[in-house]
Amino acid sequence: MIISISGIRGILLNRRNIPIMSMPIESMLLAVNSNFLVFSVSSDDMMGQSFASLVSTVAAAESAIGLAIFVMTFRVRGTIAVESINSIQG
Repeated sequence: MIISISGIRGILLNRRNIPIMSMPIESMLLAVNSNFLVFSVSSDDMMGQSFASLVSTVAAAESAIGLAIFVMTFRVRGTIAVESINSIQG
């Protein structure tokens, strides 16, 4: 629960740099994995461990795609600051 709350707080407080905004999301996924594993062990069921490995796979894919987007944005714009990305809308 503490990891989830710190992840939400991290997203709300760090709105300057996109990679720093994505780190709390990974922290929240870690909290979900921890919950799946703890409840799986306590209930003697393997489904929680299966879901934890699935969430880890999705988190790895999300990180790879996000990093590719960051690199392409940096190459085109020269910065990955959130303020400059908001100017794309207009």
